Amino acid sequence: MPQSAPVATPPAQLAIFTDFDGTLVELAETPNSIDVPDTLAEQLGQTARELNLAFAVLTGREIADIDRFLAPLVLPVAGAHGTQRRRADGVLEAIDPDSLEGAERVAEALGPLIAAYPELILETKRGAVAVHFRQAPELEATVHEAMQGAIEINNHFVLVPGKMVYEARPRGVSKGEALRAFMLEEPFVGRTPVFIGDDVTDEDAFIAAQDLGGVGIKLGDGDTAARMRIADVGSVRALLQGLGDIAAREQELVVPERETIEPEQELAH
Repeated sequence: MPQSAPVATPPAQLAIFTDFDGTLVELAETPNSIDVPDTLAEQLGQTARELNLAFAVLTGREIADIDRFLAPLVLPVAGAHGTQRRRADGVLEAIDPDSLEGAERVAEALGPLIAAYPELILETKRGAVAVHFRQAPELEATVHEAMQGAIEINNHFVLVPGKMVYEARPRGVSKGEALRAFMLEEPFVGRTPVFIGDDVTDEDAFIAAQDLGGVGIKLGDGDTAARMRIADVGSVRALLQGLGDIAAREQELVVPERETIEPEQELAH
């Protein structure tokens, strides 16, 4: 009796995580001057549906900012580098009170710096603080020194460099830890994580994704732990659309039953 050939196993289901600024949208002179395409929310919503909602944004911005930029779309989001997290079921995790109080103290300590250099932008978040110096790159050392001093009196915080920005965030909190938390929950659990980002603050998430059997994809140049690179924001959007299309086609596959055959007869996958 003829034996049917085995059906090739579909690729592992993916869980996609992305940064926002510099990855889904181009960087801008100020945090509020980014250009968010009218089609972005629709595209991300379609990709999320095709991935059975296993799609999340891991960002330095607050969750409220992402909701505003992508309205009416509501996604799972880790905001302020993981200080804030909204799970896929919509539950918003409580922010550690020490992080809230520490961020307020850091921001207060930076008041004289911002008063002296109005071209700097102080971004206060629930649980984190950032100072942007894109409009005054010559002040990088000054910003670094001031922020280092601010966190020394708030040792619950660490200083993290980014693209024309320094961020003070709670110790032990990162995008990588947020990714790991998502991967323990539905609909992410059991999937293969992919994280796409562009900045130093994304390195923890590259490592976390790869530790869990997935891959990190870095946009642009620079040293990185990510195993893959992508050229630009447009390529990221094209990749997301492509991965969503593949996931949708896989869901339509119906794998027929087949007889058991000997291992040496198996086709190479």
